[in-house]
Amino acid sequence: MKKITEKLSRFPRQRHSVLPTPVHELTALSGMFNRHVYCKRDDLTGFGFGGNKSRKLDFLVGDALAQEKDTLLAVGANQSNFCRMVAAYGSVNDMDVHLILGGGKPAIPTGNLRLDFMLGAVCHHVENSDWEAWEHEALLLESKLIRAGRKVYRMPVGGSTPVGALGYVDALSEILDDEQRLGVRFDAIVFASSSAGTQAGLVAGKALTNWPGQICGISVAKESAQQRQDVLDLANKTAELLGTTVDPGTVIVDDFYLGDGYAVRTPACEDAVRFFVRKCGIFLDYVYTGKAAAGLMDYLKTERFAPESNILFLHTGGNVELFE
Repeated sequence: MKKITEKLSRFPRQRHSVLPTPVHELTALSGMFNRHVYCKRDDLTGFGFGGNKSRKLDFLVGDALAQEKDTLLAVGANQSNFCRMVAAYGSVNDMDVHLILGGGKPAIPTGNLRLDFMLGAVCHHVENSDWEAWEHEALLLESKLIRAGRKVYRMPVGGSTPVGALGYVDALSEILDDEQRLGVRFDAIVFASSSAGTQAGLVAGKALTNWPGQICGISVAKESAQQRQDVLDLANKTAELLGTTVDPGTVIVDDFYLGDGYAVRTPACEDAVRFFVRKCGIFLDYVYTGKAAAGLMDYLKTERFAPESNILFLHTGGNVELFE
């Protein structure tokens, strides 16, 4: 824990997140499967409707301000949680915010898109669902803004850069604190893996601390081979910032619960969302955490984890999607 704190102290950061986030046992799951299942509530980081992106943006926006940037440029789908958080960070720091949003402009803004407008972000809609096409449009817009005299800090989908991933290096330190406070040792962390930043940060944190547990990413965006490579590449770059190296064997990605693709619901996801809200009082979403919870529940049913194991489900947020 101290080692992570010392390593991260040289990176500028904002502290808009309400940290640490709570951890509590999911007794409904623990009782059903003879394992101790806990939930870390990163949906409750507090700022800008919360979620895992606030941890990344603490470092990303800190970096942008240190470079004296005046404009934030982010990329995502219309219901991007990351773009909503960028809009919030930009607003409170008196920075202009431009969002490249894929999927076309809807007739009525709902969910995250409605919040983007409330926060004053300028939204540029792209009639395309391809992430690479969004990134290309962002490059074009960045050039245009720079020519107009703006100092632009451009971020990729999910804010998944080595600097952004530092947020989840810091989160692993917090999880080690949670272990001490609760008097448990987590054998595994299970969560949704998408743009790779959350998992890469946890993997880099594991390398830095020699934490013995498994870090299990449930892919909700790409097939396992590609997702694993994305995570490994980003984890290596993040670890390099911290003066350590990553064991490729610690990058675990499972795409079995992805279904037909990103943001496409599956029956197992819908069942998991229903179970969590009715039996645990916790709202999940259908894009990220619902699929991760489907994976968790299947792991428990098929006894992937040994009896009496301590499993941490990392709730990465995304609940605003329920109001789309």
